[in-house]
Amino acid sequence: MRREVLSRRDRISAEERITMSIAACEMAGSVIEFQPGDIVSGFLPIRSEIDLRPLMAEIQRRGVVLCLPVVLDRETIIFRELLRGEQLVDAGFGTIGPGPEARVVEPTIMFVPLAAFDNDGGRLGYGAGHYDRAIDKLIAKGPRPKLIGVAFGVQKVDRVPVEKHDQLLDMIITESGIVNVK
Repeated sequence: MRREVLSRRDRISAEERITMSIAACEMAGSVIEFQPGDIVSGFLPIRSEIDLRPLMAEIQRRGVVLCLPVVLDRETIIFRELLRGEQLVDAGFGTIGPGPEARVVEPTIMFVPLAAFDNDGGRLGYGAGHYDRAIDKLIAKGPRPKLIGVAFGVQKVDRVPVEKHDQLLDMIITESGIVNVK
């Protein structure tokens, strides 16, 4: 399933990805309520992922604390605050993010990357389990963060196989609409 869905995503042209990413960002920015001081994790696109940078810039202007995931090892993701103008470094798993001098924060709202999703909030990641473990650790420390999957519509499947350890999404945003799960 992962291979098939990612292949569909890869077939979206670079120009279409830009247009579709902007549409999804505009939709998310108009629907999701952000309060100054909210800690929101985003992600920078790898491969053919949706690009959240327009949304991240907008919500940062609204006063949220923006952070990015950093993969420390095969088991651990932390979230470091992203400040304008700060240099980004290798953050593991093919990503870049804030360096070790950046403040580590605990997001209350998370934009979550994914390979596939369904209308029930099922999320198929890239297979390493990084986000599921990171979310479990956040839940153990306090309230469960709001989990928002962001993807292209072609990544939707009828049913994602959900296992006991998987965290369901609260909402999914695509270029063509929003799925409120809970």
